[in-house]
Amino acid sequence: MRFKFSLSRWQFFAWVIGLLLITPLCFLLFESLQGDSEVFSHLWDTVLWDYTRNTLLLILGVGVVSCLIALPLGWLTAYCDFPGRRQFEWALMLPLAMPTYIIAYVYTDLFDYAGPVQIALRNWFGWQAPSDYWFFDIRTLPGAIMMIALVLYPYLYLIFKTALREQSFKLVQASQLMGHSPRHSFYKVSLPLSRGAIVAGLALISMEAMADFATVNYFAVSTLTTAVYDTWLGYYSLTAAAKISAIMLLILFLALTMERYSRRNQAVFERQSGVNSDTLYTLTGKSAWLATAFCFVVLFFAFVLPVAVLVGYAISYAEQAWNSAFFFYAWQSFKVAIIVSVVTIALSLLVVFYQRIAKQAYPLIPGRLASIGYALPGTVLAIAVLLPLTLLDDKLNTWLEPAGFSPGLLLSGTLFAIIFAYVVRFYAIAHGAVEASFMRISPSLDMASQSMGKSQAQTLRKVHIPLLRRGILTAALLVFIECMKELPAALLLRPFNFETLATHVFQYVSDEQLELASISALAIVLVGLVPLYFVNRSMEQRS
Repeated sequence: MRFKFSLSRWQFFAWVIGLLLITPLCFLLFESLQGDSEVFSHLWDTVLWDYTRNTLLLILGVGVVSCLIALPLGWLTAYCDFPGRRQFEWALMLPLAMPTYIIAYVYTDLFDYAGPVQIALRNWFGWQAPSDYWFFDIRTLPGAIMMIALVLYPYLYLIFKTALREQSFKLVQASQLMGHSPRHSFYKVSLPLSRGAIVAGLALISMEAMADFATVNYFAVSTLTTAVYDTWLGYYSLTAAAKISAIMLLILFLALTMERYSRRNQAVFERQSGVNSDTLYTLTGKSAWLATAFCFVVLFFAFVLPVAVLVGYAISYAEQAWNSAFFFYAWQSFKVAIIVSVVTIALSLLVVFYQRIAKQAYPLIPGRLASIGYALPGTVLAIAVLLPLTLLDDKLNTWLEPAGFSPGLLLSGTLFAIIFAYVVRFYAIAHGAVEASFMRISPSLDMASQSMGKSQAQTLRKVHIPLLRRGILTAALLVFIECMKELPAALLLRPFNFETLATHVFQYVSDEQLELASISALAIVLVGLVPLYFVNRSMEQRS
């Protein structure tokens, strides 16, 4: 009887968490189905189709450029031996630590008409005016595609490289025996076998590209993400913003559904144990140096050059950038990130422990519901969170008004809104890490604890949590990093006079003064390097 009561209690907590974190999405979908909005009708008749076209072109362009960069890099580092391969294998993941709007500003500053590159060209060739020569304009849609792809390609690179390592080398060797060159083996064997991994990487890149706000806003490229932001801050229409957000979710859903349908009848079966740590091809001479040069060029433009520019700014403008504002904004970012990390870890422990003790299929549902928020772009998530919070604020003020007390925007206008939004978005990260750690704990330990008369709560506290310390630390670290970098949700939900490091940097970027926030930008990059270090360590241990 005691066990049944305990199970129902864990079940209650798990379902409350799952339903609570899915609530913003439900409100968003409900609001998007409401009656016609004048603002949305105006956008529909004027610019919405242009915004949608730009969004689709952005996703397509970033996907194509990411493939052109990541697939050759993944194949080279997984299958080939060339000078510097060991170093490039982990270094090529470093651009993930670089926020897109920072790299966008750096290259705009370098390649703009008043930038050092064009000034040097005019001095060398004697050009006097823009009419004397042609130079590409970086602040365009193609420019935004290149900037975002330089930051996001490591998603595909990492997933594709791992998939190649887990494939059986015998298949590639068999293709060689049939007379295929390495290039033909790549197209006819490696790519088809890795299609699922490539799609998973492109899905992540598509979601991140669609969610990007700062880069496209800085480049004056109107997308659905900027439309959500402008509709809320410009027209104060939550209904119109919800309808645009629903269009973004529909695009993502249709893209994933179409791809899954296209490979419905395909299946791949392999016999492979462990991970291949050797290489298939040893490159020599010109081929070896071309491979090294390709890896170096990508790493240089995606990470080394932007960081070098930031370091130069930080040194030149140290007195202006290293001030009390930096420490204050860093503390505010740190405070929010710590709170969100603790909350997401606590919630994920409750949900995953319920999955463990229930041992049926349906206990997985609360965790899956709670994890959906990770797919929401930051601007969409902000609107989704505002809808229930403003409703609760309105009801609370109406209920307390007869008593002569009006709390105002107690939920939607305070730090609670940002924290709740971050928990909804980043819960999936904590859930995945904690769930993976739980799977490594033998069920016999649960049985031994039960046989000693310990309750399930005591088992979780005294047996599981000590064994989960590494997984919990990893999950908390990943959530912490994501909170420090998050920008769109913070811009829309922050209270008055509240800044994080990300919003602080973005404000200076918008004012063409990144130099004054260079130390803050470097802090975000350095914090973002921490999870990449742990990912690389984990991959080395598997090899």
